[in-house]
Amino acid sequence: MNLLIVESPSKAKTIEKYLGAGWRVIASVGHVRDLVPENGSVDPEHDFAMQWQIMPGKEKNIKQIIDELKKADAVYLASDPDREGEAIAWHILDILKSKKALEGKKVYRVAFHEITKKAVMEAIQHPREIDKDLVDAYLVRRALDYLIGFSISPLLWRRNLGRSAGRVQSVAVKLVVDREREIESFKPIEYWSLSANCSINSSNFNAQLSNVDGKKIEKMTIENRTQIDEILEKIGTPEINSTVITIDKKKTSRRAAAPFTTSTLQQEAARKLYFSSKRTMSTAQKLYEQGLITYMRTDATNLSADAVNEIRSYISKNYGDIFVPKIPNVYVTKSKNAQEAHEAIRPTHFDSNSTNLTGDEAKLYDLIWKRTIACQMTNAEFDSVSADIETDNKHAIFHAVGTTRTFDGFMKVYIEDKDDADDNSETKLPPLSVGDKIKIKELIPEQHFTQPPARYTEASLVKKLEELGIGRPSTYATIMSTIVDRKYVEQDKQRRFHPTPGGWVISAYLSKYFDELVDVNFTAKTEDTLDDVSNGKKDKLSALRNFWTPTSAMIDSAKGVKTTEIINAINDIMHQHLFTDGNDKCPKCGGKLGIKLSKYGAFIGCENYPNCDYTKRLTDLDNEKTSEEKPEKKQPINIDLGDGISFRVGRFGPYVTDGKKNVPAKQYNEETISLDIAKNLLENGTKKAEPVNLGDNPATGKPIFYYSTGRYGAYISSNRVNVSVKEQPDLETAIDLINNKKPTTRFKRTTKK
Repeated sequence: MNLLIVESPSKAKTIEKYLGAGWRVIASVGHVRDLVPENGSVDPEHDFAMQWQIMPGKEKNIKQIIDELKKADAVYLASDPDREGEAIAWHILDILKSKKALEGKKVYRVAFHEITKKAVMEAIQHPREIDKDLVDAYLVRRALDYLIGFSISPLLWRRNLGRSAGRVQSVAVKLVVDREREIESFKPIEYWSLSANCSINSSNFNAQLSNVDGKKIEKMTIENRTQIDEILEKIGTPEINSTVITIDKKKTSRRAAAPFTTSTLQQEAARKLYFSSKRTMSTAQKLYEQGLITYMRTDATNLSADAVNEIRSYISKNYGDIFVPKIPNVYVTKSKNAQEAHEAIRPTHFDSNSTNLTGDEAKLYDLIWKRTIACQMTNAEFDSVSADIETDNKHAIFHAVGTTRTFDGFMKVYIEDKDDADDNSETKLPPLSVGDKIKIKELIPEQHFTQPPARYTEASLVKKLEELGIGRPSTYATIMSTIVDRKYVEQDKQRRFHPTPGGWVISAYLSKYFDELVDVNFTAKTEDTLDDVSNGKKDKLSALRNFWTPTSAMIDSAKGVKTTEIINAINDIMHQHLFTDGNDKCPKCGGKLGIKLSKYGAFIGCENYPNCDYTKRLTDLDNEKTSEEKPEKKQPINIDLGDGISFRVGRFGPYVTDGKKNVPAKQYNEETISLDIAKNLLENGTKKAEPVNLGDNPATGKPIFYYSTGRYGAYISSNRVNVSVKEQPDLETAIDLINNKKPTTRFKRTTKK
């Protein structure tokens, strides 16, 4: 018998069907080992030696692997085809070696990018060794994240500056803060435009002023009302005779967007489906494990030759040969280090778009299907006509443009959305010729003001990180959810990020004392270094030393800074944000106002405390600035999961229902619920599950337990401190939550004697 180990149970079920008799397929359920959660588990003084332990709750998975291995002749490690997957295979192999469970057994590493019978069988027929370079890149990344977490987070806790700081998440928060700073300092500039309502042969169209007395009119040329009035006086009103003086006709074409990478899938799902990055990746994971799409963590845009041939055949059969380009469309990957997968995200089969999917899975699959089919279709074609119309008094020329789609091409299937931009609308002009007489029926002056840069959405922030070379396909969703969960950013009703007071404070602190850590170039260079380690261009130890040497120097320097000095520095950085009008005088005593820190968070206070007790919450300040953007009342949550089952949030919290029975689901939310979970809840109810030991809290030495069910939903508990959570956290997050829980006011019950 052969044993094949994958990461998820659903993937194991799919693959076991393909392999049949003589094979046993089991799941590790993700990572099985991690660093020991205590200071010193990564030792920079001894070549960054790392101490590992089997993750709490994963002992049973290891026991199952060992038990099944006893019956097998060979073991195939088939975790995901990226750094994290390679690391899981390496961890499992190392554990099995340490337990001497491999004697007389053959070990193979296999990787596939789609879960189809063909792909799985080909991978098994061509096994390889574990990629040491990929594992080293994982070890560097894990060591750096650990060292930063255990070195910087205590500095934040002791001074009430924040919960924690991450290598990439901190840069994402800084981008949001910097954008907010741009918005606050933005000074709008007035300008005017002049459009003409034109008419010929009972057909109306619009044209824009482009020239006055030989002077070209551009967007910002007309600065104020006085100038527009002078132009109107020259042109005359109410009706003006004019003539077409030039006609320019040309054909244009538009190419389909490339097939999805991880980041473009997250961006488009956010625009079209309003999915968060986490929701998109969770849904894509389910589609992948069912064998419906290729691996969903990739920054490559190429497709296999077999896939291209299948797509072209499907297009020809269903749309006609006119929609099939003479040669396949080829897309060049923009990411310079695109290597973590061999293909873009695409369906695994192209015989039909119909599946038995429902809910989020159906929506996301449809998006991936259409994008993939469209990428191999012919260009959309347009006729573009522009005309210059001169007033008969020769003072002004107006410019009109019309665009008409003459051939759908790929747009018959799919049109890509854009961030912060109008769609390419099509406008038609009536038939025009040079010399035609045009009646300008009305001149429409319009006042405008330049607009500040738009706040980031999840889609545009992921796009920005990708452009800067920060983060990788496997990390974007985690970055987005982390900065929200740690309450460093919030989303308004347009789903745009703005920094919370905590986000402002931690960004100011890190910018002052850890400037390289939040510098986009430094962080991008670190990502490049990790890629160099993956490619074998750089060794693990030199990569770690190059990063840790300057970072440890920053940490040592920051340890000796007094809290008063930190507060003064933060005040200097945040002064414009706090006091946009420049008035930082206390309304009670006239003293100077500024940032103060407490265990309840930052606030504005008077320098004359305790003689003056004036305070103001930073949340009040932000609410004043964004009063027009206060979140709308939340709409009821009612998510169709399929099979007549839905997930809802009612008066008493989350629950699942099949229309006949309602079962509480307080430990789940719209991101973590699934059809399988809902079916299990409806069938078995909410039986109390055994607590999971996440590990010890280094601050107290006491264990932290995760409880999936409780009176108010899931929670973690340690040393009589309880904190509600949405899902099972990792140990680092759990330590952070337990050690930073704000105290609650408790009322003692009195009894009469």
